[in-house]
Amino acid sequence: MSARRPWAWPLVPLYATIIGAKSWMRRVGLLSTKRLRWPVISVGAISSGGAGKTPVVIALAKLLKDRGWEVNVLTRGYRRQGTETERVDPNLPAAAARYGDEPVVIAREADVAVWVGTNRYDCGQMAQAGAATGWHGIHLLDDGFQHRQLARTLDLVLVTSDDLKDHMLPAGDLREGIKALSRADAVIVREDEFEVAGKTVWELVWAGTPVWTVRRKLVFPAPLKALSAGLRPIAFCGIARPESFTNMLADGGCGVIEAVAFDDHHPYTFEDMELLVAKATELKASGFVTTDKDAVKLGQDMLNRLVSIGPLMVVTLEVEFINTYEVMRAIEARIT
Repeated sequence: MSARRPWAWPLVPLYATIIGAKSWMRRVGLLSTKRLRWPVISVGAISSGGAGKTPVVIALAKLLKDRGWEVNVLTRGYRRQGTETERVDPNLPAAAARYGDEPVVIAREADVAVWVGTNRYDCGQMAQAGAATGWHGIHLLDDGFQHRQLARTLDLVLVTSDDLKDHMLPAGDLREGIKALSRADAVIVREDEFEVAGKTVWELVWAGTPVWTVRRKLVFPAPLKALSAGLRPIAFCGIARPESFTNMLADGGCGVIEAVAFDDHHPYTFEDMELLVAKATELKASGFVTTDKDAVKLGQDMLNRLVSIGPLMVVTLEVEFINTYEVMRAIEARIT
């Protein structure tokens, strides 16, 4: 894969030096690490976006909750307007702007407490203080592989085939080199990429480190499923890898006539809706389709403008572990 930003090649050695220096300082004890009372499971990646961390956090939260754990999620809340360390209220007006889009999605889909703040240790302290007594508590650290200020019991790292061909920031999207996978306690790859990514990962991790596989699927709303926005919808999204979304729509039987991609975590405006409506009118589209991560950022006035043209279908990306029993057994062996 060629560099995403070739002009930034001269800055890569400087970035790599800074990352290496921080790792060395942590190894020799110059950078401190804080530890929470409850176990911490970190779900992270070596790339800056698009690995699919949020659906994995949701899947793990549901699995652990079903097994009797009191689960909460600690997250930064990327690009949020709020500055306080606080618990996410997904029903609050403009919740996505205050907390960030992904924390709101996690809170809604997993139905667990989600805490946002720049200091994840403070988030964890608040979560523990407000927990129900007598329950087993566990923290899920969202996007935590590089957040090493907080000690973790288990480091789970997602890897895609694109990551294995990518370059470090700022020329590419890798936050660390792929050799950083040696820190992982388990690596997660997609089922459709296992033949490529899985075999490469085994060469990068310590002997005995498990490589878990997840199956991804789009969930379409009932009752019309993939036809909920008609036969000629326009897709739009603001995610790291929009081509993956449109490919999964096609695989699921939803044939879009146009795909409009915004920047990842894009804060939508009414002008964006007018752009989409103009495109739909020009192409005689039957409606729109987007992701749950995008939908949480649409105010009622934006929704009203879109549905004046046709229905808006919101789809959810879900993941499931291929061998749930093996995954849960390995996790609980470490946290109990």
